[in-house]
Amino acid sequence: MPGSERQRIDTFLSAFARRQAARSVDLPGGFAVYDDAFAHSRANNQVVIDAPAVDIDPEAVPALVEEALGYLPHRLISVLDDEAGTACAEPLIRAGYTHSTYLVMLHTGPVPVGGGPAGEVDLDALRAPLTRRWQGFLPTVGDEVLRHLVDRREVRRRGADGVHFIGARTAEGEVASWADLYLDPATGTAQIEDLMTSQAHLRNGYADAVLSTALRLAADQGCGTRFLTADATDWPRHWYGRRGFSVIGRSHCFERG
Repeated sequence: MPGSERQRIDTFLSAFARRQAARSVDLPGGFAVYDDAFAHSRANNQVVIDAPAVDIDPEAVPALVEEALGYLPHRLISVLDDEAGTACAEPLIRAGYTHSTYLVMLHTGPVPVGGGPAGEVDLDALRAPLTRRWQGFLPTVGDEVLRHLVDRREVRRRGADGVHFIGARTAEGEVASWADLYLDPATGTAQIEDLMTSQAHLRNGYADAVLSTALRLAADQGCGTRFLTADATDWPRHWYGRRGFSVIGRSHCFERG
């Protein structure tokens, strides 16, 4: 049922954030995660609100986050529950935050055969194309920020029992598209995260190969709950929909700085 699937997904997301972190601190309604080695990475230094709306005081959240993240030049808050995120939006926007909504999408279509040009790759193979992609997204940031955004992938290995980097290569051996795959076979849960394609290799089927391989690997590990998140306002949500993913809920993200 969608409700139980969503609960399993939220539990997985909370556990992943805690396990990946160098340290974490419990807060009312959630927790803060920190990793000083990647201080420029918002995802590694953020507040996660994972309690239901009934257990949240939305007006208290801005001060709570300031206390937890006040030493950083940036703020990121992830609110997993849709109702809680909606309730927090007004006080956080008043406090200067921007608000984004993400769709939680469950794979309900047939599992692809997989294979083709995609398979597991190591971080060294991803470093150059991933750096170029981040340079395109953030052309004004310095080398240290780029290094944090690339190298933070290594500590994601702590987040789940199985963490795999999936890549599709060109005929020349360059990784053209890639994604993370996080597996928790004990609960049958798998997340596909950060699917990207190099600018030079867009619309050549590489992302399809990566997604198909990730879904196949997840199914082979007994993960019947296969999910990803997609920006509610951006085009990839439609691309995922055509590949067997259905929206089962929403989460919220608030950023400042």
